[in-house]
Amino acid sequence: MTLGHPELVAAIASEIANSGPIPFVRFMELTLYHPQFGYYMRPPESGAERIGWSGDFYTSSDVHPILGNALAKQARQIDALLGHPDPFTVVEMGAGKGLLARDVLAAIHAQDDSLSRRLRYVLIERSPAMRELQRSNLGPWLQEAGLVTWIEDLGSLAPASVVGLLFSNELPDAFPVHRIQMTGGQTEEVYVDYDGARFVECLRPLSSPDMQQHLTRLNLSLPDGYRTEINLDALGWMKQVADAIGRGIAITIDYGHTAQDLYNADRSQGTLLCYYSQLTSEDPYTRVGQQDMTAHVDFSSLATVGEEHGLRVTGFTNQMSFLMGLGVEEMMADLEPESPEFRAAIHLLRPDGMGSTFKVLVQHKGIERPELDGLKFKPFFGEALGLARGTGQEASGLYPASSHSPLAHSLRV
Repeated sequence: MTLGHPELVAAIASEIANSGPIPFVRFMELTLYHPQFGYYMRPPESGAERIGWSGDFYTSSDVHPILGNALAKQARQIDALLGHPDPFTVVEMGAGKGLLARDVLAAIHAQDDSLSRRLRYVLIERSPAMRELQRSNLGPWLQEAGLVTWIEDLGSLAPASVVGLLFSNELPDAFPVHRIQMTGGQTEEVYVDYDGARFVECLRPLSSPDMQQHLTRLNLSLPDGYRTEINLDALGWMKQVADAIGRGIAITIDYGHTAQDLYNADRSQGTLLCYYSQLTSEDPYTRVGQQDMTAHVDFSSLATVGEEHGLRVTGFTNQMSFLMGLGVEEMMADLEPESPEFRAAIHLLRPDGMGSTFKVLVQHKGIERPELDGLKFKPFFGEALGLARGTGQEASGLYPASSHSPLAHSLRV
């Protein structure tokens, strides 16, 4: 098995040679986002696809346009709640290949109304290679001046400048994470060294005071040998999201858990996974720069940081319930139950798959707590995020679809 992309391996090895072992978070940052050789930053090999059915992994937008249709419907409701501002801005953070943007734009412009004329769609993308993919998939929308624009990061948005919707689909899970391990009752951090032939791990004291502060805040009681991830970048990102919104809604869609669930005894080795050609691996030290790396999201911490910066929790649900609330049954009504299109859409909804694994955190700022269609159905007991006293227990087996519909039947089989 290959060690990885030769130039990237050499660049990481050189940094280690110059400065000593590096925290895993730095290793992951270089692996995914090295400006020349990182997995996301360089163009894929000729004829290869990085994201999609024939790539290393796929996202919801690769499966079916229904998620884009649902987000467009939710955006239309948010527009009405905000009083139809001009412009109504949609900011998509980490837009992948641009397929979700394509679907949202198509659904909004299918109705030739005021929103389609007031809409401004901003994509946040740091990777030149991904920008090119997005441009190729958004060609028809680039003809209208000012409709679609790109910026490199959230910091490019003026504070409180966005009136509308900021959303992301599978973004924070790809942020570089710190890895920690409990040893002798102490919390140590995983560092990465290079022995001349391969990358190896070693344990050292925590690399930053922010790590200790966050761990104190989480108030975890973990046994010796327990290993997990801490995503500090996601916390900084959520603060930027809160700062950018003047009046509007933030929607974060990703696979993850409440803090209580993420750091329980069943996940004693953490959630870090690598993806290569649709196969998963727990080894980040092979195929370096040639495979994706992700870790599950701590939604409780995202919600807490948002609250501290004026971004209030509107609700927390899963992808199945979010799509049900926005009328996925009606969207699928004309599809034959045995058709490939129907089966693809069901893939987004299955409670034993993407329907429950993917969570949806909705937050608001500058408005009273809104009633949103995407939050009609409540799949969790109590205050699952742990912001108030509740059980934190996640409910399962909830099927808001009509019990006699083809959709309900498909979700149960």
